[in-house]
Amino acid sequence: MEGLLEELQWRGLLHDHTPDLPGRLAQGPISGYVGFDPTAPSLQVGNLVPVMLLAHLQRHGGKPIVVLGGGTGMIGDPSGKSTERPLLDVNLLAANVATQRAQFGRFLAFGGGVCDAAMVDNADWLTKLDLVGFLRDTGKHFTLSYMLQKESVKARIESGISFTEFSYMLLQAYDFLELFRRHGCELQMGGSDQWGNITAGMELIRKVEGGAAHALVAPLVTTSTGAKFGKSEGEAIWLDPERTSPYQFSQFWINQDDRDVERYLGMFTFLARDAIAGLMQDHARHPGARAPHRALAKDLTTRVHGAEAADGAAQASRIMFGDLEPRSAGAGVWRTLAGELPTAPAAGVTSTTPAIDVLVKAGVVKSRGEARRQIEQGGVAINGARVTDPAATVGDPLDGGYYLISRGKKTFSLLIPDA
Repeated sequence: MEGLLEELQWRGLLHDHTPDLPGRLAQGPISGYVGFDPTAPSLQVGNLVPVMLLAHLQRHGGKPIVVLGGGTGMIGDPSGKSTERPLLDVNLLAANVATQRAQFGRFLAFGGGVCDAAMVDNADWLTKLDLVGFLRDTGKHFTLSYMLQKESVKARIESGISFTEFSYMLLQAYDFLELFRRHGCELQMGGSDQWGNITAGMELIRKVEGGAAHALVAPLVTTSTGAKFGKSEGEAIWLDPERTSPYQFSQFWINQDDRDVERYLGMFTFLARDAIAGLMQDHARHPGARAPHRALAKDLTTRVHGAEAADGAAQASRIMFGDLEPRSAGAGVWRTLAGELPTAPAAGVTSTTPAIDVLVKAGVVKSRGEARRQIEQGGVAINGARVTDPAATVGDPLDGGYYLISRGKKTFSLLIPDA
């Protein structure tokens, strides 16, 4: 496992680790875990950094453990939060845990082997604790001054922190102790804002079991503009296709700033360093092709949504950018775009229907007079072909009976066949 830290370093996934970790990795495989509080029914791209830490651990011969926070989710982690989290209903937490389980399988190999990933829910042990026993056996090992020094607590002292969230550090520390006992887990990983909680768990293992444990944290990811990573126009980008469609997911990566794309290729894909360098060289020669952006989008969309959805999203994107002839696309691509563009029924439209009527029907213009003006000015295309004659007809539909109508470079509509 000697190459793990070096790989995480060049990929931008290593912020800090405990001093003894390199020596421990040199001795052989290690089990490591990351905790995920199920505060939402789906993972989002902001969760991908800790997921990739687990994936690289597995690829280097270690055993990754996913800890779903069915127990800690009832409390809420104060790290990185300026206000108290709302407490979630127990049944909602259980539903969220069930939904997230499947999403980890797209990045980790689960099974019964030595290095196969494991998944546990900390509700299995935390909800069975009794308060007096927990305070006696765990709380006595932490002084108030020690807990107040932790960044996740210090940042909330002035704005206010409840005893409920103040206790979160003890619960996470107990998680580490329980995993050390049950699974021989010696390593906890996470974002840099988790350093205080992770080292608290190390201390508890040392005091209670006399054992050695380790910490590794990744940097908190921001965009080149300093904005928080993982949102598009203020909305989270989810791994659940019902919340963020494969096309929207793909577009999120394609639209990344040129200054960020090389860094994200390292962090969120398994592409080799030479392959990433080659993509960036292509981008320097032909920036308009956005080769690294498309490679990033294709890689992650395939991993999260499957090859078919990724291919459909990629073709749909190329059509919208004008890089692909619409008539070369299959009906699946148009079904994808039907979920992204304004639509209108194609009922009654035939190859001989006047183009002017179709523009009005599609809603890209408000009247036949406006349609005529737009056609005469050269701003209209139907199925990718420019329309310059106001007397033109719409022609044959695209595969599956669709018609793509565009006015200018940004106004699109899709006529869709009857279901």
